[in-house]
Amino acid sequence: MRIALVTGYVTAGSATDNDPRGQAVRVATLASTLASLGHQVTVYARKDSPARPAAEDAGGVRFEYVPAGPAAALTQDRLLPQLGTFSNELARRWQQSPPDIVHAHFWTSGLAALGAARGTGVPVIQTFHTLGAPRKSVMSVDQAVLASQTAEQAVVRTRMERLVAKTVHTVLADSSAELDTLTGLGVPRTAITVVPPGVDTTTFGPAGPAARRGKRRRLLAAAPGSAEHGLETVIQALATLPGAELMIAGGPPRAEIRTDPILQDLARLADRAGVSDRVMFTGKVTRARIPALLRSADLFVHVAGDEATGILPVEAMACGTAVVAAAGGADRDAVVDGATGVLVQPGDAKALARRIRQLLASPMLLEGLGIAAADRARSRYSWDRIGKETVAAYQRAA
Repeated sequence: MRIALVTGYVTAGSATDNDPRGQAVRVATLASTLASLGHQVTVYARKDSPARPAAEDAGGVRFEYVPAGPAAALTQDRLLPQLGTFSNELARRWQQSPPDIVHAHFWTSGLAALGAARGTGVPVIQTFHTLGAPRKSVMSVDQAVLASQTAEQAVVRTRMERLVAKTVHTVLADSSAELDTLTGLGVPRTAITVVPPGVDTTTFGPAGPAARRGKRRRLLAAAPGSAEHGLETVIQALATLPGAELMIAGGPPRAEIRTDPILQDLARLADRAGVSDRVMFTGKVTRARIPALLRSADLFVHVAGDEATGILPVEAMACGTAVVAAAGGADRDAVVDGATGVLVQPGDAKALARRIRQLLASPMLLEGLGIAAADRARSRYSWDRIGKETVAAYQRAA
């Protein structure tokens, strides 16, 4: 099968320190996985740097960087006017060498792909990665993106997401929570297939080095991209867990932590709760350090129903670390309550503290959850399985 992946930004072997949610890596890894399954894969991305070649090959995948506007990273308001040029160039290339299937990543790429494929009969598949539209059950959105948008841009994004979702042949949703959101936008259930992100189970596994830690039990959380993160609940719970510490990983470079308003709000809350000596902020973490950091934790905590953390909870599971997640949130597909972690109601600090205390008091239970978590990550979220599920969706569309 000749597969065209269309994305806003990706590079061959996409390294990822500037890709905090791992989305560019996800596209590049999907491409190499599809190629390993015997398919001819070409990734089309807008040329975002003068240093980019016109094309390059890596891991059996062809990467083509399409000139469309200035060769620089663009914000959404500057990217939108370039989509017509991007789409026209894709159409020109596909007239010469048409793919069997087009898979667009992010809503802007979806618009470009639909325009380029118009009249060709080539099915277009869409993965959004994040949605600007609020979810039906919980307000799970890409808050980090929305926070930088004007109200008008947010409205435009939501309208365009709805248009793309209703026009493409199939939408690949990351989770059942995203499926709920899409059906709320009026997308037919039959046009949606849930295919979650994959995890590199070679890099993320129980075996390997762990980051240094002291004698305290460690709770690990991802640095939030917005004020809607639920970590205030974790800090309140920490006040009743004297033997535990909370490490908040990621965010801006360490030197800029004191100027980050969200992290400073958390620091002030920790001070008021009397736990400032047990709350640590790592600042920006390179992708290479993440596995060791995840292995060092007793629990990975993500209890907000309104902010996605990408694949981090599943990567934690793959490293043998149990996850405490929000019931009804984006992680409910991955976390099997009582088997690979626990699900808690968002906003209930007392209940959260009680569940964490129970887990930390039973090393055997915690170890069992970690073993089961790693097994589920390998069996359900390995890239080999995700690649095969993606191909099956392509074949149904084609």
